[in-house]
Amino acid sequence: MMKQSILQNRTAAYLGAVFCTLLWGTAFPFIKLGYTAFSVADGDIGAAMLFAGLRFSLAGVMVLAFLLFRGKESARLQKGDVKPVLLLGGVQTLGQYLFTYAGLSFTTSANTSIITACASFLTVLGAAVFFKSDRLTALKILGCVLGFGGVLVMNGFGGFQLDTLFGDFLIFMSTVFAASGNLIAKQVTQGRDPVKITAYQLLFGGLGLTAVGFVCGGRLNLLNWQGLLILLWLALVSAAAFSVWTALLKHHPASKISVFNLLVPVFGTVLSGLLLGENVFRAETLLSLVLIAAGIVLVNVSRREKND
Repeated sequence: MMKQSILQNRTAAYLGAVFCTLLWGTAFPFIKLGYTAFSVADGDIGAAMLFAGLRFSLAGVMVLAFLLFRGKESARLQKGDVKPVLLLGGVQTLGQYLFTYAGLSFTTSANTSIITACASFLTVLGAAVFFKSDRLTALKILGCVLGFGGVLVMNGFGGFQLDTLFGDFLIFMSTVFAASGNLIAKQVTQGRDPVKITAYQLLFGGLGLTAVGFVCGGRLNLLNWQGLLILLWLALVSAAAFSVWTALLKHHPASKISVFNLLVPVFGTVLSGLLLGENVFRAETLLSLVLIAAGIVLVNVSRREKND
């Protein structure tokens, strides 16, 4: 796990953000592989929710184990931390992924990638409202536009139709929760250990998703060793990425960190091509990467801002 003092360095922060998005990008193909291993049928929302719930619950346990290794006091949740943890876990994990997994059953993966990219826009706008030092600038707006354009190019500008509107709306709601989670994480980690906050919010959100999965009739064969290995990898990805990401949000303006989320669909698409044999090595993929990279640079070259 990366030290917070290291993450306060700008270059290290940018590398840390790329590292997080790369890890989240691996989730795309591994979720598909996990569904295959556990025989999760298309439209089986209960099983999908249960899969997500176990993933995030395990991630929370992993981070807690790391904290206990550092010492019991490191893992002890103070009374004043309970409400912030419940709020962040309810928004960033439970709310975001509840809408994500429900929406995926009613829309396309291309539409999902495009709508999810709106999280960077919403975070940049929200940060300007809630954090005075994280000001909205023309370069930030242009950077978000370029980055969003890159996601559009990569996904062939989507296929928004009447029969996908309900699913598109659910995915948009997940994006609202994702952006809100970034802003809440920025606020609640001030004066607190971001790794501890991450551990408990993942555990709370994961248990909530697990409960929803059971209520919706979801069942998984947990004796399937291939599925378990995939589940453990996804949990490790979430544990590492969310811990680093939350620490980055604590030390840096939310707008400058959240824009790196635009890399997630790029990494997800490329890794899907490598692991699942999908044809993704096209001119559109390269162009989208160039546009997204340009957008990230523009958002981060604006005048240096103080951290909140």
